[in-house]
Amino acid sequence: VAAPADLALRALGYASVPADRDTGELEAQRQAIEAACAARGLELVELVREREPATGKAFDRPGLSYVVERLAAGDAGCLVVAGLDRVSRSVAELGTLIHWLERGSLRLVATELNLDTVSDAGRVAARALASVSDMERERLSERTRKGLAAARAKRRAAAGELDWPAVRKRIALMRADGMTLQAIADVLNAEGVPTPRGGAKWRPSSVQAAAGYRRRSRPRKVTDLPSPPAKRPPRRAQ
Repeated sequence: VAAPADLALRALGYASVPADRDTGELEAQRQAIEAACAARGLELVELVREREPATGKAFDRPGLSYVVERLAAGDAGCLVVAGLDRVSRSVAELGTLIHWLERGSLRLVATELNLDTVSDAGRVAARALASVSDMERERLSERTRKGLAAARAKRRAAAGELDWPAVRKRIALMRADGMTLQAIADVLNAEGVPTPRGGAKWRPSSVQAAAGYRRRSRPRKVTDLPSPPAKRPPRRAQ
């Protein structure tokens, strides 16, 4: 591990291209990263290059994960990239990385933006990007919450339109035919029948509740037990 005084001058480079792009772009990024390191007096410890998968999150990429692990291990104190879009196309993911680098007092250099967090201006720019990512993350989270709420409302509406007496009768007939609660739940799930509460998945317990019968609860204390029969006077011997 490098000494603290030298850590900020040790850099890891990262370059990537989409799977459908020409690898010639990787060479252009390599040249830009090497030039940036030379201009700033940085020692390029390693340059990691990879093709971006068609789907998945940025931190699922093996190359980027390897770079992050080496930075976390103290093998270098600076990350150099040609463009921030090479790290991630997601603003939220990019903000996560910027926050992580700042918490670890790690330096970030992006050549296309002329961004270097060793300077006050570079830190301000990086924090502004991180703030935008925070807002984007909150926007996505709110959109997800609204989508889930709308889906639940739709399922509840569908549940309200069902002929529940007919559903309960059908469950009773399936039970009479010897089907288990799980088997009945599997049938209802396969048919897309919503639960009485508008849920998307039937379970043995929800089948049991919909049928209108429940298991007897297990006693938890003496007062939960049924009252014992009244004592009768002993019989007299004849």
